[in-house]
Parts: sequence; structure tokens; C-alpha cells
Amino acid sequence: MLRISNIKLRADFEPSKENSLLAQKIQKILKVKKDKIVSFTISKKSIDAREKNNVQLVYSVDVEIENEKSYVGIKNVSSCEPVEYMIKKTNKTTRPVVVGSGPAGLFCALILAEHGLNPIIVEQGMDVDRRKVAVEKFWKDGVLETNSNVQFGEGGAGTFSDGKLTTGIKNTRIPKVFKEFVEAGAPREISYLSKPHIGTDILITVVRNIRKKIEQLGGDVRFETKMKELMIENGKVTGVLLERQGKTDVIETDAVVLAIGHSARDTFYMLKDIGVDMIPKPFAVGVRIEHHQKEIDLQQFGSFANNPLLGASEYKLNAHLPNGRGAYTFCMCPGGHVVAAASEKNTVVTNGMSYSARSGNNANSALLVSVKPTDFNGEVLAAVEFQRKLERKAFELGGSNYFAPVQLVGDFLENRGSKQLGDIIPTYTPGVTPTDLRECLDDFIIDSLKDGLRMMDKKLTGFIKHDAVLTAVESRSSSPVTIKRNPLTFESNIKGLYPCGEGAGYAGGITSSAVDGIKCAEALMEIEATGTGPAAQF
Repeated sequence: MLRISNIKLRADFEPSKENSLLAQKIQKILKVKKDKIVSFTISKKSIDAREKNNVQLVYSVDVEIENEKSYVGIKNVSSCEPVEYMIKKTNKTTRPVVVGSGPAGLFCALILAEHGLNPIIVEQGMDVDRRKVAVEKFWKDGVLETNSNVQFGEGGAGTFSDGKLTTGIKNTRIPKVFKEFVEAGAPREISYLSKPHIGTDILITVVRNIRKKIEQLGGDVRFETKMKELMIENGKVTGVLLERQGKTDVIETDAVVLAIGHSARDTFYMLKDIGVDMIPKPFAVGVRIEHHQKEIDLQQFGSFANNPLLGASEYKLNAHLPNGRGAYTFCMCPGGHVVAAASEKNTVVTNGMSYSARSGNNANSALLVSVKPTDFNGEVLAAVEFQRKLERKAFELGGSNYFAPVQLVGDFLENRGSKQLGDIIPTYTPGVTPTDLRECLDDFIIDSLKDGLRMMDKKLTGFIKHDAVLTAVESRSSSPVTIKRNPLTFESNIKGLYPCGEGAGYAGGITSSAVDGIKCAEALMEIEATGTGPAAQF
């Protein structure tokens, strides 16, 4: 197989002509006629918008052609071999328990099931279809289901998000993750877009189908079932005590994977009480910021704004502040919605979500300020209580009815409360309350957000538009703790206990969490490495 890189097409063609235009480029580069090309597929696609009057799409394509070696050496042409995840044998026979069904838990269980270990997934929330009903009822009526919400339930917190699959890691397991997503219903383009996303509407189907595959392979999924206790003897896991609808059950096992997510606070406290080693980790808190998507498109794409080839534009901004902290945008949702993401009564938590089409009127992003373990008293779970404090204040400031407190950026920068909204209509439901966010956020957060906003406006003109909306509070961007594990065995200080994914502090997003789930499954089965092709990070 040949890979041709850096093929550029000006982003003003009819979408239906993409393949024919690429075929012409391939023929020109290889200096061959069309009938010599057996097939080609897009392996990477990105947007180059550095010149606003000449936005281009940049491709890499994999080409099947006879005598391919004769073309290697032409500029931007190389030989490539696909890397495939390989199932290897394991001597393990014990049926493992996976706690949590987010990306880490699902992919850990999938690999275990593919190796014949019949894993048991324990999930305190509902299956994704019933969960969707519960979440939408909360958004409409403010009726919160504490065990099944935006944070908890099948698919984890990522189910109700933009479904971003971008990641900073490089790992040969990533193609396996994308392959499973596509087979479960995601569009094939996620495997080659430089900034792939699925969207919450499609993610619901994908999550359901991955779970069904696990069950078909012999796995068992227990919804609305909570792990109440880890059973430990002589420093080793011996089982789990489960509770469902007031009834308890014990599963004996010597392997438990903790894929609990970043909001499993009661589990963090239980682990601390039984002596599982944990340390506080840096995290971030802040607000959601909303603009009109069309204004972001104009800034990013210039005259190419509203181009169907480009879709809704994104941004990613950061600032190094005078006070030594960092401010940055996170989980930017083009054409998306700010959503109510509380998991505890009498709290307000925000998150961002987009559907696959990203066709909403507003762009939103988390606008965060870094928080360090040294900001607290050194107690490992002090950050959890800090998050709770902010969330409860936001609940009260919003009206104690799950409405979110909001403030216009212009008012925020001028230290005055907002009494009414401007031309940007907040997307958060069940509702919002214009107010002064200084009443629910600590001074260092307020000061850092102000400095960050002004610095980011220099990178993206209009970012501090007066009518842009700030919605509080964004407090669940990542886990505030790391559950320590052995880098070789992936076990905690309790033998047979495998901390996994974002909640344990080893991932940050859907893709990296899924990869960590695979790595934990391999460690549990004592498989050292997987994959074919050149040596890579395992």
C-alpha cells in the first residue's frame, strides 16, 4: 500500500466531487492513468485555514496500485502497512469485574470478552436508552436522578458530550478503538479526520451496540447496580459487594477494574477508607462561554464561513496568566449546547454537548482555570469538597431550582452583575438566572478568568464580545485524584485492583480512556504487547 501525503484541495468544490478530484491528484502525482489505480481511501483529512481567503483541505490517501515499490521515493509518497490489534492467548480463567461502563470500562470489558473471560460490568446508572429519558427529564423539568444522569450511566460522561475523539496520545490501540466505533455505528470518517467527533445522538447507538457485542461474547452487564464494598483479604481482592434495589449480592473474583469516572465521589471516599493509595492531582474549574457560532465561523474561516465542506468551526485557546496559573478552553462544542450535568442534589454543574450535525446557533466551550493540589490543605479528597462548594453556590445563585447562574462577558469584566441577556440566548436548560458570578466563584477564579478572557481575545477577535454568556459552574473537566498503580502490572497497592481511565487519573477524553481500558485488560490477562507493524508505544 502507498500513502500519499499533503494533497491539497481548495475548499470551494462540490462535496460530491471530492473523490474524483482526489483521483485526479493521485494520477498527477504518480503520473499514471486512472485504470492503473486499483483503489484508494482517505487516511487523514484536515483543514488549513491560515489564509482566510484560501482555506484548503489537506489529505493523506492510501493507494493500492501494481508495482507500488516503483513509486516509493516520489515526493510525499511512502509505503505503509496497516497496524491491526491482535487477539493473543491468555492463561487467565477468573471472571473479572469491571466497575463502570464509560469508554474505559466498555473497552476493557470488550477485550476481556474477546479473550473468553466473560467479564461482568457493574454500572450504577441505567442502560443508555433509559438513561437518555432520565437526562432529558432533568433538562426539561429539573428532576434529577442521582444514579443516572450526565455523569453516570451506560457510556459514561462522554455519552452526552460533543463526542470528541481527538487525543494527544500516540498508541497502536487507537485504530482498534476507532474500528469498534465504526462497526458499532459511527461514521467511517472518524478514522481519518484530524479532529473527529461522533455527536451525542450517534454515540447513544454506538454505546448500545458495543455493549451488545460484549454480551454476545459472553459478558454480563448489570445496570442500576452499585458497588458498595471491595472485599479484600491479605492485601488482595477477593470479591465485590453489590447493591441493587435494596438487595445485596456478592461476586467472588480476584480481578476488579475500577473504571469509575471522574465523578464517583462516594467511591473515592470508600477507597480512601480501605487504604487504596490515592494522591491529589491538578485539575481545573471555571465556566462555560457561549458565542454565536456564525461569528466564530467568520473569525476562523473568513469568506469560507458557512461552507458545508468545513462545517462548524472550532477553537482552542490558552493563556499563561500573571498569577502563575493557566487559563484555557476545553471541550469546545461547535453548534452545541450547554447542558445541566449535576449528579448530586442541590448542585449546578455544566458541561458541553453537540449533536453530530453541529447545527445549533451557539458555540460553547469550557473556560477553565488551573487548580493545584497546593491550593488545598493536602488532604487527598479536599478538591472534591472544593468542587462541591462551587456547585452548591451555583445552585443557590441560580435560584435553588437547577437554573444556572449566568453573566454577560462585558458585565463580568466590568465587575457588575447582569440583569438581562443580550442577543446570545443561553442554551442551558431547564433555565438560567442573570446574576453576578462573583457570588459563587472564588476570587482567584474570577481574577484568572478576567485575565484569560482579555488575553484570549487577542488570539480570537470578539471572544470578549459584551453579549457572550458565561454559565457557572464547570467543575468536572477531569478527576481531582490519581489512584496510584504499578506501571508494569497496572495494579494498585491492593493486588487484583486495576485503576483505569479518566476517573483514576490515567486518561483525558473518550479515546485515551478507551485505550487505557484496553491496556488494563491486557495487564489483567498478563499480555505484554499487542499489534503488528513497527514497534510502538504499548
